[in-house]
Amino acid sequence: MNFLEITKAVLMNMSLRGAVFSTVFIILLGYYIRKKDLVPANSAKVLSSVLLSVALPALAFKAFLSDINAKTFTSGRNIFIFGFIAYIILILIGRLLYKGLAKDKRDTMTVLTAFGSTTFYGIPIITAFFLKDHPEAVIYANLFNIAYRVFLYSYALMTMSDQKFDPKHLKTIFLNPIVVATFVGMILWFFQKSMPQTTVANPLYVVGSDLPAKLTVSIFRFDLTLPWFVTALGFLASLSSPLAWLAIGMTLSSISMKDAVKDKFVWIYTVVKLFVVPAVFLAVMLAVNSFFPLGYYAIVGVMIMLATPPATVAVSYAIKFEKKKSLLQMLL
Repeated sequence: MNFLEITKAVLMNMSLRGAVFSTVFIILLGYYIRKKDLVPANSAKVLSSVLLSVALPALAFKAFLSDINAKTFTSGRNIFIFGFIAYIILILIGRLLYKGLAKDKRDTMTVLTAFGSTTFYGIPIITAFFLKDHPEAVIYANLFNIAYRVFLYSYALMTMSDQKFDPKHLKTIFLNPIVVATFVGMILWFFQKSMPQTTVANPLYVVGSDLPAKLTVSIFRFDLTLPWFVTALGFLASLSSPLAWLAIGMTLSSISMKDAVKDKFVWIYTVVKLFVVPAVFLAVMLAVNSFFPLGYYAIVGVMIMLATPPATVAVSYAIKFEKKKSLLQMLL
C-alpha cells in the first residue's frame, strides 16, 4: 500500500472515528463543567500535575514494552535523530518568518511556533488513534519528543529569559519524569535482545496453533515477565488522554474567543502552525524517507505533534518573563 492508500484506510477506520468523537466530547465536557463552576478554578492545574507526573510517564514507559524488529528499530532510531534536526529547522523557520518583528514579539512567535503542546494534545491523540492497532506509533511519538524536551528546557528558556545556558538546566531536562520514563523505556526496548533472557508462556498460544507455547524474552519485558505490574501501569497510562482533554477544555473556558479572532497575529500564527509548518515537514519527511526510513506512522505522528497549539511550558516562560502577555492569551 502506498502513502495515500494507507491514509484512506486510516481515515475509514471506526476506531479512529471513535477517537475523534471522544477527543471533542471530553474537551467540551471539560469546558462545560468549568464554565458552570462545577469544578474549582484550579482543576485544570491539578489534572495537569497528575498527567505530567504519573499518567504520561506510565504511558511513555509502557509504549516500549513490545517486540522489536529491523523495521521498528530503524524507524525508532531515525525518528529519534530526526527530532533534533526537526527542532533546529523549526527554530530557523520561526526566525525567518518573523524576522521583521520587534525582538520580544519575534522571540515569542518563534518559540510558540516551534514548541507545540505535544504532551497535552499530540501524544494523547496519537495514543487514542493508533495504540490499539499500531502501538509503534506511540513509541515513535515518545522518541521524537525527547528532542522537543531538550530544546524546550534549553533554547526556549534561554530565548524567553535572555539568559545564557546554565548547567542547572540539564537537571530540568533530564530529570523530568516523562524524559526519565522515555529514556529507560527506550534503552530497554532498543537493547532487549542483548539483555538477560528468560522463558515465559506465550499469551497468544492456543492448543493446535502454529505459535510457540514458550517465548524467550528479555527479563525487562515486564508485559510478559510481570504482567500484573503492567496491568497497573496500563490503568495509569489510560488516564493520559481523558485527563489531558478535560484539562484542555477547562483551560479554554477562561479564554475570550471574541478577542482572539480580532488579532492579526493570531491568524498569522494559525496559518504558520497549521499549514506552513506541516507542509514543510511533510515535504521534508517524504523526501528523506527513501534513504532515511521513518515509516508511515512516525510521519503521521510527527505531523500531529507539529500542528498542536503552543506548549504550556513555553507559554509559562513568556508570561514569567513578560513577553507579550496579551498576544499569549489570544494564542492559547
